[in-house]
Amino acid sequence: MERIVEIGLKRFNDPNKIDENPFVNDIQENPHYFVLACLMDRQIPWEKAWKIPKKVFEAIGSQNFKVLENISHEEYKRIFTENKLHRFNDIMAEIFYKGIKTIKDKYNGDASKIWTGKPSSALVVYRFLEFYGCGVKIATMATNILVRKFKIEFSDYFSIDISPDVHVKRVLARMGYLPHNPSPEMVIYKARELYPEFPGIIDLSCWEIGLKWCKSKEPNCTDCIINSECKHSI
Repeated sequence: MERIVEIGLKRFNDPNKIDENPFVNDIQENPHYFVLACLMDRQIPWEKAWKIPKKVFEAIGSQNFKVLENISHEEYKRIFTENKLHRFNDIMAEIFYKGIKTIKDKYNGDASKIWTGKPSSALVVYRFLEFYGCGVKIATMATNILVRKFKIEFSDYFSIDISPDVHVKRVLARMGYLPHNPSPEMVIYKARELYPEFPGIIDLSCWEIGLKWCKSKEPNCTDCIINSECKHSI
């Protein structure tokens, strides 16, 4: 088995937190927070994106979904703009508003219905893609987090692809699995080749290696956990 897959499998079984925010860590009571946080996670640091729903709840004065679904689009725009919650406040306010509307209309206000009942991984990814503004990268990331962090059971894990993040691309390229500056499709299909049963298993390990050691400039190859098998290091 490839070393990067071994690390991914080990990391999968380690406890990890996305955020210390209790809303994120309690998808039983606040499943809509998780979905909305995922939708906000683009072009800003993830730590900031995942706190946006909490800031919106605080501005409204409630986290109750029945309250949230009655807030107008214009009010969400005001909250985003006045609090400067994102780089693209008007766009993300619309995504937030329509996200709540989708949860209401498709899941009767219970976002956990997206993943309950041991569905296939393809179905869960598809359900995330039905949200306005949600692309493949966010849909697969959200599905991967549900499995990895929250241990949600699916009938299979074939459709949970790796996210072609900049760190992931760099690590796999330097290890020799991919050429320099690979396309997103190359990253996805290489991960499928490495571990077809669950391609996204190496997502977190690659991301962490890229963040901690395999930096774009002055990588710390000496301390990196994959230095013995990395072509760049060798």
